[in-house]
Amino acid sequence: MNLELVEHAAAWRSRLDTCRAKGQQVGLVPTMGALHGGHMSLIRRAAAECDVVTVTDYVNPLQFGAGEDLASYPRDLERDCRMAAEAGAASVFAPAPEEMWPEAPATTVSVAGDLANTLEGSSRPGHFAGVTTIVAKLFSLAGPCVAYFGEKDFQQLAVVRRMVKDLSLPVELVACPTVREVDGLAMSSRNAYLSDHEREAAPQLYYALLAGKRAVEDDGVDDPALVQKAMAESLGTQPLFELDYAAVADPETLQQPNRITAEVRLLIAARIGRARLIDNVAATPPGPETI
Repeated sequence: MNLELVEHAAAWRSRLDTCRAKGQQVGLVPTMGALHGGHMSLIRRAAAECDVVTVTDYVNPLQFGAGEDLASYPRDLERDCRMAAEAGAASVFAPAPEEMWPEAPATTVSVAGDLANTLEGSSRPGHFAGVTTIVAKLFSLAGPCVAYFGEKDFQQLAVVRRMVKDLSLPVELVACPTVREVDGLAMSSRNAYLSDHEREAAPQLYYALLAGKRAVEDDGVDDPALVQKAMAESLGTQPLFELDYAAVADPETLQQPNRITAEVRLLIAARIGRARLIDNVAATPPGPETI
């Protein structure tokens, strides 16, 4: 498939409008580039379900805080375009920063409340306002479409879903499962920061989630604090990790339940070397007949 690289917002909008005028359904995969197997799975699903797929490749400065890795974030547009084409994308929108923001934006979009202010929102103040502002702008430029997001960034997905609902944006969101390496590590662009030694240790983040999942599903633990303790203790067996948070949350509101009586989402974040990694899994308590 021949892939078109689009660098200007007006041209991208025009291209997608032309597709819709032909009766084609547009699939959108927003990324910050540094594509990996997880992104490829999103593009392939979009290609299977939509007539035409476009990928955004833009490192958004608004979602990086002071001291974060904006300058060092991996960038390789040529490689990204090859991978996007291989997975079935028809175009890549890769604007320069000055194309997206000719001047500092005076208008931002943010989701209030615990949904955006806990977990990642607490650890990275302002992060989700940067995410929702750029995603709202991309949705505005793209027009009516189906947008594909990975569950690896589970809180981001929940925040964007709420923004779309509140603003009645003409976008259908599709959540796609986390894609993992064979040893369980969730695929992430920031995995490129890991040294060989750190990469060997990194799957412990996933194993910590599995420890929490076993506590809920196999042991019937219904106290969130005990499940969090199980995750933290598991991660603590790998001294290279520095835990940020281990959380048990309602999958819709991201609030911690008093007791685990229905499906919850286990979320974890930790630093290892230069990398800050996040991951999550679902956990469902056993029914009365299995307790």
